[in-house]
Amino acid sequence: MSEKNDEKQKELDRREQENKEIKETGEVTLDQNRRNHKIELLTIIGEVEGHDAAPSQSKTTKYEHVLPKLAMIEDDEEIEGLLILLNTVGGDVEAGLAIAEMIASLSVPTVSLVLGGGHSIGVPMAVSADYSFVVPSATMVIHPVRSSGMFIGVAQTYRNMEKIQDRITSFIASHSRASQRRLEELMLDTSQLVKDVGTLLEGEETVREGLIDEVGGIREALGKLHQMIEEKRGLKGNVIKLV
Repeated sequence: MSEKNDEKQKELDRREQENKEIKETGEVTLDQNRRNHKIELLTIIGEVEGHDAAPSQSKTTKYEHVLPKLAMIEDDEEIEGLLILLNTVGGDVEAGLAIAEMIASLSVPTVSLVLGGGHSIGVPMAVSADYSFVVPSATMVIHPVRSSGMFIGVAQTYRNMEKIQDRITSFIASHSRASQRRLEELMLDTSQLVKDVGTLLEGEETVREGLIDEVGGIREALGKLHQMIEEKRGLKGNVIKLV
């Protein structure tokens, strides 16, 4: 009886810890599946907060929380995959690119799923995964870089903005099927947004433009990630046999 009580208490403690992680950071470990795959779930929601704190009433994803989490995933031999759920309006360019670069450099299989929106700097984060999905109702906005605070109207400032923009389009192009030239066309389109320059793409349009790999939901995203994990396990097994 004592052993059963101990097991029950351990399960309650585990669930309590999971609920705490979800509440505080939107992160949880998915390890109750029949394939015994240990998958980390990362959510990127609201505004991506970088060097400056967002207003207290805003929903934010803090990059100082995400970067250590990604480092932990890479260092943990038991973690076999990462699922990223995105519903973001964008945010700090440097923070967003830092997150995207870290996701792209992970050795475990990664899958992203865009829900609601994956706007602005959310686009590089969405395409940084090994495979990406978008739900039909989601949208993604591609627009030029914005600057807040003091802006000095000189040629050097404009060139710096262009360089930042090139970094973003270059990253997206290298991690998707969209060309950098096409991305720049979408970014500078003046016919779509009433008070802005850029392009709003709906779910299926993001696939046609080559940004996202496939239209699908959580079932498809998890199914693809499990498949990628099994394939990686198979490759490891072949390497061990050959050695």
